[in-house]
Amino acid sequence: AKKDAKKDAKKDAKKADAPAKGKDGKPALGKDGKDGKPAPVGKKAVASDRAVDVSRLDIRVGKIVECMKHPDADSLYVEQIDLGEGKTRTIVSGLVKFIPLEQMVGASVVVVANMKPSAMRGIKSEGMVLAASNADYTKTELVTPPAGAKIGERVMVEGFGDDPDEVLNPKKKIFEGVQPDLKTTAECIATYKGIPFQTSAGPCKVTSIGGGSIK
Repeated sequence: AKKDAKKDAKKDAKKADAPAKGKDGKPALGKDGKDGKPAPVGKKAVASDRAVDVSRLDIRVGKIVECMKHPDADSLYVEQIDLGEGKTRTIVSGLVKFIPLEQMVGASVVVVANMKPSAMRGIKSEGMVLAASNADYTKTELVTPPAGAKIGERVMVEGFGDDPDEVLNPKKKIFEGVQPDLKTTAECIATYKGIPFQTSAGPCKVTSIGGGSIK
């Protein structure tokens, strides 16, 4: 009787370990395609559960090395921006009405570097140049890093992590969720929830717009 009990226990254990089967008698596939096993929690799934805050954005110091007006859109500039990656990125910005071309070329800027590339009037834009605007959007200025900030360095916000999404999923509207808290102070310092955008050389600023909205 004891031997029969042991045999039954072994059979039950094998059944428990065996993969689930479908109607055709073959092992059922999990979401990851493996026999009866659920898909592992990957980086994307973890990212979707994270809080929507500035730590999701990969904000970096850059420099505009070339700039021209978009051939098919009067309000857009097409910039070549050095982010310390060994080659420049093409970024399209709607700043023509606010900032003269001569002020764009050579300017130090602050860039959201993990925006999903998207075509803007036929030219793929690989990031977003941050600028601040006044309340009625009649004036806009570039957010600029301090002299001494290194091209390509991360712009940090104290109290928030250093683990940005690899690419922001536009369907999740991460930037749109963060943007309302991106503002300049009365001293023209760029902030998230009142905490400065910080580089190794100091905070990022605009020239004269206090209490402005950054995007």
